[in-house]
Amino acid sequence: MTLELVVLAIVVAALSGAPALFLPRRSPWGGRASAILLSAAAAAGLAGAFLAFPDGCADLRVLPWPSAGDCYLGLDALSAFFLMPVFLVGALGAIYGLGYFPAAENPRSGRRLHFFYGLLVAGMGLLILARQAFAFLLGWETMALSGFFLICLEDEERENRKAGMVYLVATHLSTLVLFGLFLLWDAAAGSFDLNPAPGLGPGIAAWIFFLALAGFGVKAGVVPLHFWLPGAHAAAPSQVSAILSGVVLKMGIYGILRVLSLLPGLPAAWGAAVLVLGAASALFGVVFALAQHDIKKLLAYHSVENVGIILMGLGVAMLGRAEGLPALVVLGTAGCLLHVWNHSLFKSLLFLGAGSAVRASGTRAIDRLGGLGRNMPWTAFFFILGAVAICGLPPLNGFVSEFLVYLGLFAGVAGGGGKGLALAAGAAPVLAMVGALAIACFVKVSGVAFLGEPRSREAGEAREAPASMLAPMAVLALLCVFIGIAPRCLSPVLDAATASVWGGAAGAAAGATLSAAGSGHLPSLLSAAPLGLVGLLSAGLLFMLSLAALLFARSRRARAEGIGRPTWDCGYAAPTSRMQYTSSSFARTIVRMFGWLIGPPREPERLRGYFPAPAELELETEEAVLDRVLKPAFRRLEGLSAWAHRFQQGLTQQYVLYVFLALLALLCTLLPWGDWASALPWGRGGGR
Repeated sequence: MTLELVVLAIVVAALSGAPALFLPRRSPWGGRASAILLSAAAAAGLAGAFLAFPDGCADLRVLPWPSAGDCYLGLDALSAFFLMPVFLVGALGAIYGLGYFPAAENPRSGRRLHFFYGLLVAGMGLLILARQAFAFLLGWETMALSGFFLICLEDEERENRKAGMVYLVATHLSTLVLFGLFLLWDAAAGSFDLNPAPGLGPGIAAWIFFLALAGFGVKAGVVPLHFWLPGAHAAAPSQVSAILSGVVLKMGIYGILRVLSLLPGLPAAWGAAVLVLGAASALFGVVFALAQHDIKKLLAYHSVENVGIILMGLGVAMLGRAEGLPALVVLGTAGCLLHVWNHSLFKSLLFLGAGSAVRASGTRAIDRLGGLGRNMPWTAFFFILGAVAICGLPPLNGFVSEFLVYLGLFAGVAGGGGKGLALAAGAAPVLAMVGALAIACFVKVSGVAFLGEPRSREAGEAREAPASMLAPMAVLALLCVFIGIAPRCLSPVLDAATASVWGGAAGAAAGATLSAAGSGHLPSLLSAAPLGLVGLLSAGLLFMLSLAALLFARSRRARAEGIGRPTWDCGYAAPTSRMQYTSSSFARTIVRMFGWLIGPPREPERLRGYFPAPAELELETEEAVLDRVLKPAFRRLEGLSAWAHRFQQGLTQQYVLYVFLALLALLCTLLPWGDWASALPWGRGGGR
């Protein structure tokens, strides 16, 4: 029954945008019908996923495929774990869009939004349930193409069209790699069914793993395959950015985990590669986020950072499995999976909060905002709460998952073992540095955007978002707080998902190693991490912070009424926006420290004379892979194509000559050198 509920939810989500196609373009009922249907789909999907954790795996033969037999859908704890953010964030984004993207203001693109948004949710649900390559690719391509149309929704903007094309190229490169992966799987395992294959040889298994890491790494935004991500997340509407960052990226993580659950052996070198890749992505993402001036691009680079943290947890788990250390497997996998949930919550919250600020002020430039907290107190509160969570600070959920990754790294350092575990000694300080840089980044964006004086007329006239936009943010904020103060409640869910990952061919192949290490099975997360103590400390800290906020509010109210007014304010009587830090000046020192990675800063033009002419300085950080590597390479290819164009003159006799030369080359290649002349008409019969 659980699988049937989820399948029903996927079908309803796919059809959720259909009513809008038959209603007038400016009618609000298209969006309302889509939100109602997606909410109903979320209720059914979340119920089915929740019930699947204790039930194990249920298979249903559906989707008859004429050329490849029937495709299978399956629901286990790992699938259920990833389905929950798909339906939750999908429904909340649809509700948020009622206020952010109303049909009356967007008659040209409103229908497309509702239609492709529902297909995006349905495609992700299908690929998570798929237990056969064709069904997986069907869901994958549905998700990929729906994402393209949503990114290009406002296609009158050149920047949006450009971001959409880069995304389309990247996602189809990913699909091509996955085609190769599944063809290799069929050749090695004898079937396109995604079942554990304990008989795979180590060479074939290595090829499958690295193809999965490359193909799914593009979708996850792993460095250096992230080049599509900043532009796409910035161009899309904010509720689409939320689901792209919070959920779609996790489909890459899901694909890697699903492939790992099917492979028989996990060498330590694989875990070391994933750990190094995760550390590099985390550091790269947070450094480039610090240099951004666009609030949505800043959040997009933080997605790269958090995907790196997820991979660090997975790398610890893979090293623990290879070295026969069950505690590392549990801590690393639990940290990886819990950060998948946590990132989907606080990153969606941040994108929705940023969308409210952008909608109210009309700009994504951080230095054009300022003072929004005065007119938009709830948006400011939710955004700052999400900022605390993404920085990994207690008492919110980001702290819990990063704490588990830290425990895994420290356990790896203390556990000894092979050279792979020695990498944990270097990864732990990298994770600490990433956390410190994330705090600096969100102090910058929160202070410049929501505190101080307005930096533009539009920011000064901004008004609070409607209830349809605040309600989804409130739900996400409450979940961030709940996981932070009650992480012990999630232990059974994480244990079930961890067992689902390592219970396949990899678990069977490594069972002897774990038995030799003193444990034939994976321990519970509660026995490996003090989650109860973490929750208790977080709850106490939350109480103290709430009390401090109450006292601060009372003292501020007293000052507003004239009680305790200072007698001397050092002449600071009329502050203006020009007296404040900009985001560029705030982060300049840290950005200069990483100039070797970001690139040389652009120096402002020196002003000369007593009455210099007006000058402007516009700062923009180049994308390291797209702008410095891929674009120059394509420019060189353009030069090559211009050289090759001289052979295309439109003359029929030249084309006949090209065909003849091609056939002659094929003939020389396919026939032995001694026989090719005898195949020609004048070579037969010895010259008669």
